Amino acid sequence: MLAALALSSEVEPARAAGSQTNDAGPWTEGTSLPPEATAVRIKRADEYLYFEPAAGATRRGSAAKEARLPLFGARNGPGCREPWYAVGPSAWVCGDHVELTRGAPVAAASRTFEPSSDGLPYRYYFVGPSGSYGHKKLLDADIKEPDVQLEPGFAVAIMEERSFEGERWGLSGNGLWIPLRDLGPTRPFSFQGSEVPAAASTTIPFAWVYASSARVFSGPSTGQPTAESIAQFVKVDALEEAGTFEKMTRIGDKRWVRSKDVRRPTVAAPPDEVDVAAKERWVDVELATQTLVAYEGSAPVFATLVSTGKGKPGTANATPTGVHRVWVKLSSANMDNLEDDGASRFWRMENVPYVQYFSKGVGLHGAYWHRSFGNVRSHGCVNLAPLDAQRLFWFTGPRLPAGWTAILPTSHEKGAVVRVR
Repeated sequence: MLAALALSSEVEPARAAGSQTNDAGPWTEGTSLPPEATAVRIKRADEYLYFEPAAGATRRGSAAKEARLPLFGARNGPGCREPWYAVGPSAWVCGDHVELTRGAPVAAASRTFEPSSDGLPYRYYFVGPSGSYGHKKLLDADIKEPDVQLEPGFAVAIMEERSFEGERWGLSGNGLWIPLRDLGPTRPFSFQGSEVPAAASTTIPFAWVYASSARVFSGPSTGQPTAESIAQFVKVDALEEAGTFEKMTRIGDKRWVRSKDVRRPTVAAPPDEVDVAAKERWVDVELATQTLVAYEGSAPVFATLVSTGKGKPGTANATPTGVHRVWVKLSSANMDNLEDDGASRFWRMENVPYVQYFSKGVGLHGAYWHRSFGNVRSHGCVNLAPLDAQRLFWFTGPRLPAGWTAILPTSHEKGAVVRVR
């Protein structure tokens, strides 16, 4: 799912040539609208939005259930019994499964997922060792056969809880009622990357401990240990590197750590695809250091740890190198290997947050099921700590309009460049 920036209701809607004009409301062409209609209420989850008012048109994105999108115009078109409604720039929704309403539409500055303290838009749970099941209707629970069986280790997002027949049930993001007795909650993870100082144009002056702990030494030699050690994921200064037999990184006055115990991001020149003069925002992923740096033009502005694909280059589980562009952004998406007949075990992670696909099914996204950042781990995607995924989702283009759950780039707002090297 995706979210996008909706136009304010104060913006004057565009008018088509030859259309009926009405200064008090949206334009119409070949149809009519109730004079009080100012918004379009979406009645189904992830309702498709199109570039043109036709069912065969190119997808523009999708809208969230119960979102009230601004109404800019109406036109009859193929594939829809009711009129097509314009709800944004080059964004049309079929009137068959929506409702015209009065009142203000969703605020342009709002987000489908408002920022959270842990980067997670939902409460996530793992299915326990005995597995579980789900019903589409709560009234069918423990009466009819389950609609879906859930394997141990599957992860679900719970949107709502209810008591039924003396037991607590949770409604998953995929519309299934699951007994909460079978689920164990995920633990919040507070790690997040850091802003890069403006003066750091050629080197990034910090690193993170990615080993379970890093011993501190008083000099650039492992023969000078101190009693101090630094825990995993702690950010440290990276002042210089030295050492004869083993590389050491100085993190302070008479404080050194083994370079192999930390991950330090590096600065790299932008690829030709980036418009440096316009300070285009883009992302650089470095496989060797398992780090990511976000840029505005040639200036690094943010850096963090990631987990990339564990496969060898060119294999299915490797993160593809090269220069790519984000081709779709989703506020959340399901990920699994249930169609892989050769899999040794099946896995499924539902409602993975803040997804930005840049090479077919490979993308940037939040990972709530592990804490191996700084190490290869994924099936090809670039895993981010949830707070970092939340931040980068709103940093890159195209921007998700208010009330949307997905958006595809246009010629006017391209997908952000993602380079993997």
